[in-house]
Amino acid sequence: MKDLKYFAAYSIPLVACLGLYFKDAFVFLTPIYAFIMLPVLELILPVDSTNLSSEVVEHKLKKQLFDWLLYLNLPIVYGMLFFGIYEATNTPIETFELVGMIISVGIVLGVNGINVAHELGHRQHTNERFIGKALLLPSQYMHFYIEHNFGHHLHAATPEDPATAKYNQSLYSFWFTSVYRQYTNAWKIQKKLLKNNKKGAFSLKNDMFWYVLLQIGFLAIIFYLFGNIGLIFSVTSAIVGFLLLETVNYIEHYGLTRLKTKSGRYERVKEIHSWNSNHIIGRIVLYELTRHSDHHYKSSKKYQVLDCHEESPQMPYGYPTSMVLAMVPPLWFKIMNKRVPKEMILT
Repeated sequence: MKDLKYFAAYSIPLVACLGLYFKDAFVFLTPIYAFIMLPVLELILPVDSTNLSSEVVEHKLKKQLFDWLLYLNLPIVYGMLFFGIYEATNTPIETFELVGMIISVGIVLGVNGINVAHELGHRQHTNERFIGKALLLPSQYMHFYIEHNFGHHLHAATPEDPATAKYNQSLYSFWFTSVYRQYTNAWKIQKKLLKNNKKGAFSLKNDMFWYVLLQIGFLAIIFYLFGNIGLIFSVTSAIVGFLLLETVNYIEHYGLTRLKTKSGRYERVKEIHSWNSNHIIGRIVLYELTRHSDHHYKSSKKYQVLDCHEESPQMPYGYPTSMVLAMVPPLWFKIMNKRVPKEMILT
């Protein structure tokens, strides 16, 4: 029965679906659930820092249930987006309802879309990576696959990494720097990958080129089927989705820095270079993303068997609560700055 706990990750699209159906004030059920109810539950429920035994790990790795729980997010994400667009363009609604619907769908795109895409993007099988990229498409963030896998995991916790928030950098500043730098970095990485394979920028192997075409084509189809409102809905919900991702990026590595060795190179990525959280609700809803230290320690490790490392810096709250705190910079700095190791603070 414990394996079924990850069905709770579907609670966010379920709440969003109810909001889209009933409308009126119900359209704000999803942000209320995600950023008020879940944080409250995190404060009530106990923290679980236990790790699985080797026998249990072997058992869980053999169960395909954990993989199918990820795959099922593909129809859920696309279904929610098109359901939201259909409701927005075919039923009479007020402006506030449209705003609430966009936010709700955007949260689903971020949590059940980009977050799951992140997990599948590290898999070894092509089919799983394909599903991951398909989950990035509605958020117009397909470049994330390249930058995250070939950039972030190499440069995490260094100034060279756009997805690592600097000490005393506000969330809102980070949104701008991370979004812009990750996109430009993805092009640079793609160019380097092509060069290593003796391919030019105009090669058919240029994935960034295909991502642009796919994303523009996706929006064109939505515009053709649903008009201006559908296009606005898709673009703005995508923005909500990837800003949710960037908020997670912000709290995952905030203020943590890899030191340089005598040779002038950065030390290797260790468990101390990511913030860890063992708050059970965030772990379940985000498919163990909160055990981020172990993910960086071995990125190919599947979510259901990630460990907690005692040496990792521990967040005082779970990820949902921390995301809310990050939206209030003075409060975030007051809580988190004293937890950043002094030797990591760059002057």
